[in-house]
Amino acid sequence: MTGIEPNPVVKVPTQPVRFLIVDDDQVSVLAIKRALKKLKIINPVQVARDGREALDMLREEFTDGKALPPYLVTLDLNMPRMNGFEFLEEVRKDPTLHRLVIFVLSTSDAPADVANAYDNNIAGYIVKDNLGDSFVKALDMIDCFSKVVEFPS
Repeated sequence: MTGIEPNPVVKVPTQPVRFLIVDDDQVSVLAIKRALKKLKIINPVQVARDGREALDMLREEFTDGKALPPYLVTLDLNMPRMNGFEFLEEVRKDPTLHRLVIFVLSTSDAPADVANAYDNNIAGYIVKDNLGDSFVKALDMIDCFSKVVEFPS
């Protein structure tokens, strides 16, 4: 024996990252789901039609006193009841949700919208101008992100 012991591999129990699509446009939701299927992403996917519904879903997950499972959120900005910016503000001031990883997927490429979203600590801003190959590549990047990055618990 050389006196040097190999480091044992520590296995930490992890939960699969859940995808939460927050978008009121059924065509966009179907395109996202189709892209996830094309990329063979089997993570659980939930859908909320607006920010209020998304907040209710996320807060319901936390009501049992358990830690919130890891979520990766794709967020549209223009929605009824509670738009994406209002959702971002609520999430960032909520101590149980403030660490959520959120990517904006919006039709808006207005510089003010992009800046406002990044001011609310989003992980990325993707313009939904083309729901074809570039959109699939963007979702593939998000999937890679979910597999490589450690999520807070």
